[in-house]
Amino acid sequence: MPMTADRMLTRDLVLVGGGHAHALLLRMWGMQPVAGVQVTLINPGATAPYSGMLPGHIAGHYSREALDIDLVKLAAWAGVRLIDGAATSIDPTARVVTVEDAILGTREIPYDVASLDVGLHAVTPHISGFAKYGVGAKPLGLYADRWAGFLKQVEMGQAEGRVAVIGGGVAGSELAMAMAHNLRQIGRPGGVHLIEAGARLGTGVPGADAPLRAAMSALGITVHVNAKVSQVRADAVALKGAADVTSEFTVATAGGFAHDWVAGSGLPCDADGFVQVDDRLLVEGQEDLFAVGDCAHLLASPRPKAGVFAVRAAPVLLANIRAALTGGSYERFRPQGDYLKLISLGGKEAMAAKWGRVLRGPAKTLWTLKDGIDQKFMRQFDELPNMAPVAKAELVAQGGPSLGADQMLCGGCGAKVAPKQLAQAVAALPAGTREDVLSGPGDDAAVLRMGAARQVISVDHLRGFIQDPGLMARIAAVHALGDVWAMGAAPQSALLSVTLPRMTPELQARAMAEVMQQTDVVVRQAGAEIVGGHSTMGAELSIGLTVTGLLDVAPITVAGAKAGDRLILTRPIGSGTLLAAMMQGKAQGADVTAALAQMAQPQGDAAAILRGAHAMTDVTGFGLAGHLMAICKASEVAAELDLAAVPVYAGAEALAAAGHRSTIYNDNAAHTTVFGGESPRAVLLHDPQTAGGLLAAVKAEEAAGLVVQLRALGHDAAVIGTLTEGGPSITLI
Repeated sequence: MPMTADRMLTRDLVLVGGGHAHALLLRMWGMQPVAGVQVTLINPGATAPYSGMLPGHIAGHYSREALDIDLVKLAAWAGVRLIDGAATSIDPTARVVTVEDAILGTREIPYDVASLDVGLHAVTPHISGFAKYGVGAKPLGLYADRWAGFLKQVEMGQAEGRVAVIGGGVAGSELAMAMAHNLRQIGRPGGVHLIEAGARLGTGVPGADAPLRAAMSALGITVHVNAKVSQVRADAVALKGAADVTSEFTVATAGGFAHDWVAGSGLPCDADGFVQVDDRLLVEGQEDLFAVGDCAHLLASPRPKAGVFAVRAAPVLLANIRAALTGGSYERFRPQGDYLKLISLGGKEAMAAKWGRVLRGPAKTLWTLKDGIDQKFMRQFDELPNMAPVAKAELVAQGGPSLGADQMLCGGCGAKVAPKQLAQAVAALPAGTREDVLSGPGDDAAVLRMGAARQVISVDHLRGFIQDPGLMARIAAVHALGDVWAMGAAPQSALLSVTLPRMTPELQARAMAEVMQQTDVVVRQAGAEIVGGHSTMGAELSIGLTVTGLLDVAPITVAGAKAGDRLILTRPIGSGTLLAAMMQGKAQGADVTAALAQMAQPQGDAAAILRGAHAMTDVTGFGLAGHLMAICKASEVAAELDLAAVPVYAGAEALAAAGHRSTIYNDNAAHTTVFGGESPRAVLLHDPQTAGGLLAAVKAEEAAGLVVQLRALGHDAAVIGTLTEGGPSITLI
C-alpha cells in the first residue's frame, strides 16, 4: 500500500519483532488505528512462524506455508511499514532502533513509542561444537528449514536419519516425537535419541514423564536421562561418562537464551539477559518502550517462556501503547496462573495437562482439539476482514467503470498514463528546432549537445507502493537511472522531487533523511551526485528524479537492432502483478520481499557489460512487450520470443493465472499485440515493471557469453528471443 495520510502524521510507533503479541496487535490496530500514527514493524523475514504448529509441521502434518504468519500481507492490510531486517541495538535515550536491513543495509529508525517482541534463541553457547554442528529449535524458521533439508538428504540416501535432541522438556519431547514420526513415514524409524540432563521428561508438567516415555517407546525413540552433553560433533553428541550418541542432525531445545543485543543496549535485564518489564508491560524505567513475549521478564508475575502468555498480553499491550500515544490511562497485565497444555505425540495424537493433572486420551480427540485451536489462531491472519470502504456516490458518470468495479490505483509504473494516450499527446508537440537537442521524445532519454560533449537527460516519477520511504527512494533511484544506463551513458547528476504525506516537522525531517540517504547511496554508487530538487507535502508519498548522464561514445538507442540479434533481459518480469496483488492481500509476502530486493539493486554493472549492444532500453511501465515493440518499430525488425526463457518473479505467474492485473495492463495489452498465446505467462509480457531489467539486442555469437557475465554479477539474466526480418511484430515461439 502507498504511504498516505488522511490526517497529519504526528507520532512514530516502532514494533521490533514479529512475535505473536505484535502480530495480534497489528490485526487489532488495523481494525481501529490511532489517527496520526505511522507504524513500523521490524522483522528478519517476510513471515513469522507460529510455535503452536511447529511440531505438527516437523511431523509432516502441516506445510511450511501453514506454519507462517505472512507479515507482508498483515502489514499491507494494516497500513504499516515492514522493514525486512534484524534489530541490532536500541538507544532508549535517543529513541532510535538500529537495524541490519536485508535490502538497504544498516539503518537507524527513530521512534516516539516502541515495543520489543523479539523472542529468544535456543543456541547453546556453553556446549562445545554446537554452534558449528547443531541447530536451535528457536528461531523456529531456521530450524524448520534445516529439518526440511535434512529430510531431503535422508530421502535421497545421503543420510541415515540419525537425530539427537538435547533437552527433554515439553518442547524437546514434542519435537523428538515429531521427527521420529516423519522419519518412520519415509522408512527410517528408530534413529532418534532424546538427551535430558534431569531424571524426568516434561519438566514443569507434573505427571508427564510416564506418558511421554510410553509415546516415545512406541516411536522407537531412545531416551537418555541424567545425561550431560560435553560436545557436539558432525556425526555424534558426546556425553559425560557415557557412550557417544550417533547423530547427523542435532537439535537443542534445552532452555532459551536472550538475544545479546538487548542487554547490550543498556536496557534493564535480569541475570539471564531478558528485559525487565512492569505490569503495564513497560520496560523498567521507561515510559515509551514496551516489551512482551519471551524476550521479556515480568517483574510482578514471572512466568515460564510460553507463547500463550504473549497471546494473552496482546490486548493489554495494544491498550497501553494507545495510552502512551494519546495520553490515556494504562491497563495492568495479570497473566493466568496455569493454562491448558496440549502436547502433540508425533502422529495425529496428543495428551493434555493442566492444574497438575495429565489426560492421556482419547489421544486422537485431543489432537483434533489442538488442531482446531491452532487453525483458529492462524485463520485470524489468513482471513483478514475487509475494511469498510470509503463512501461512494450512488451515481457514476458514463465513460468509466461501473459502480464497485473500479480497481484501486496501482503504485509505481502501474500508475502510468496509458501508452496510446501518452503517444498521442507527445505526437501533438511541435517539431523541435534547437540544434543542440539531438533527440527528443521517443527514446529512454533525450540527447543534448553541450559544446563538445553530449549529455543525456531523463525524468521518472513513481507513486509510492510501499510504506517505507527509504526503500521507495532506493527503488525510485534505480528506476530513474535505468534510462541513463540503457543509453550507454555514465550517470552525472540527479535532481530529486519528493512529495510526503502531511506530517509534523519532526516526522518530515525523519522521512526526508531516509529518502535523501537511500537515494544518495544509489546515485553515488553510479558515479553521480544529487545536485538539488524540490519537496512538498500532499496526499501520499511519491518520489521522482531527473537524471543526467555523459556519453563518450554514440548513444545506444532503440533504433540500432539488426535481424539475427539475440535479445537479452537482465531482470525478471511480473513486479506489477505482484504489487497489484499485494494491495489486495493476495500475494505471498516472501515473493513480494524477494521482488523488492531485486528491484532495489542497481544495474550499472549490467549496462557496462552490454555497452556493445546494437539497441537497448529499460523495461518499465509499458511492459516487456511494449518496450520490445519500441525496438522493433525503431529498428524495423520483427521479434520472436521464447516465452519459457523469459525470467519471471516468483509468484507472479500464479497470480496472473488467478486474474490479478495492474491498472495499466488492459491499456498495455491493447497497445501492443503479441501473437502466439494467451497463457498467464504471456499475460505478464504486458505487465508494467518498476525498476525493470535492461532489454538489449546483441550479436548472436556474443549473447551466451554476456549472459554468463551478467549472472556472475548476480543478475537473473537470460536470452529470451531473436530479432528477424519483417515488419514490427512480436511472436511467441
